[in-house]
Amino acid sequence: MTGYQIFWPLLAHMALVYGLYALLGLRRARMVRAGGIAKSDYRENRGEPAESLVVKNCLANQFELPVLFYACCILLYVTEADNLVALGLAWAFVALRYAHAAIHVTSNDLRYRSPIFAAGYLTLAAMWVWLGAWMVMS
Repeated sequence: MTGYQIFWPLLAHMALVYGLYALLGLRRARMVRAGGIAKSDYRENRGEPAESLVVKNCLANQFELPVLFYACCILLYVTEADNLVALGLAWAFVALRYAHAAIHVTSNDLRYRSPIFAAGYLTLAAMWVWLGAWMVMS
């Protein structure tokens, strides 16, 4: 494939990150307007109300496992292993990140969130296995 297709899932994940930043800002602004917290509490990092804390935690989570996703996608491109298999896995990973984030910022129910996270974890592992197999076969 070796076009730029492998980078579309990266951009889709980046859209999720920006969306989460926007949601965090909206929830924080709503808490300040409601009088639940002062602006200075955010500036001085005195704590985060539960309503915005789940978004903040979800956002932090987008800079953990996805870092390995970004590295893998770049390596898939560089090694020319960015074929239909790799692209399908990359899109599956991003879809699972969206599902995980949606659960995280709404119900935050671990009965649903944990299996989605595990599926993403395994999908990313499959991407790395695919990359390793491609390099061995080349």
